[in-house]
Amino acid sequence: MKSQRHNEGELSELQVNIEKELLESFFLMSKNAGIPLNDLVAIAMKRFRAAHADYEKSEPSFT
Repeated sequence: MKSQRHNEGELSELQVNIEKELLESFFLMSKNAGIPLNDLVAIAMKRFRAAHADYEKSEPSFT
């Protein structure tokens, strides 16, 4: 996963309020894994989106 590229293309900023413990966990995982925080958040959101395609009222493509 570390060799994969994330956040390529046009980027936009997102500001959210999340639980302090969750934020601290993201910082720790970023540091320990050597993955930039922006990339780690993008990975997490992509995985969440893949697991919850129904939230977007679409089906995952298996082709």
